[in-house]
Amino acid sequence: MPTTRFTRSPRDPQAAPARLPRRLTQLYGGLTLYGVSCALMVEAGLGLEPWGVLHQGLAELTGLTIGVVTIIVGALVLLLWIPLRQRPGLGTVSNVIVVGVAMDATLLLFPDARALAVRIPLMVLAVLLNGAATGLYIAANFGPGPRDGLMTGLHRRTGRSIRLVRTALEVAIVATGFALGGTVGAGTVLYALAIGPLAQLFLRMFAVAGPPADRAPVTGVSPEGAIIRP
Repeated sequence: MPTTRFTRSPRDPQAAPARLPRRLTQLYGGLTLYGVSCALMVEAGLGLEPWGVLHQGLAELTGLTIGVVTIIVGALVLLLWIPLRQRPGLGTVSNVIVVGVAMDATLLLFPDARALAVRIPLMVLAVLLNGAATGLYIAANFGPGPRDGLMTGLHRRTGRSIRLVRTALEVAIVATGFALGGTVGAGTVLYALAIGPLAQLFLRMFAVAGPPADRAPVTGVSPEGAIIRP
C-alpha cells in the first residue's frame, strides 16, 4: 500500500495552539462518524469490517449492545499495549469510548433497513463514511486507535511487516467473530478492498500541517502506513 508523508512546516510557536481547535474537531468528528458508519454497516446486514464481525459476535453471545462490546474490547486491547510498550494519546483513549457510544446512538435512531434496494446503497455509503472518518481522526494526530496500536506494536516487536501482522490479526478476528455469530458477507469484501484507497484519499484531504513535533506518530510508523481501524 503506498504511503503519503505529511509536509512539515517551519516551527511557529503561535501556530500549534491555533491549530488545536481544528485538530480536536477532526478527532471527535472523525470518531463519531466512524461509529455512525459502523452502525450503518450493521443496519445494512451485508457483512461488517473485521473487528465489527468480532464485536457483533460477542454482542450476540453476551446480550450486550454492540457499542458496549466495542468499548470493552477497545479497553482490553489497550491493556495489550503495556507489554508492547506503546504509548496512548488523547485520540487512543477517546477512540475507546466515542466510537461505541456513537454506534449505539445511531442504531437506536436509525430505522431497520429490510429491502435489499436500501441495504446495498447503505453499505456503500457506510464504507465511504468510514474512509472519511478514518482520514479525519488519524490526520488529527492525537494517537492511533487501540487496534491500530496493537498492530503497529506487534510490527515493532516481531519485525514482521505491517501487511503480514495486519492480515494475520484480521483473519483471526474475522474467524473468531464469525464463529460467534458475526456477519461476514459482500460488505466485508467491499470494505477490505476499498478502505485503504479511501483512507489514503481522505488523509491527504484532512492533513493538518504542523511543526515536526506535531507530526511524529506515536507508534513510530507513519499513520498512513498503519491504516487503519479504531
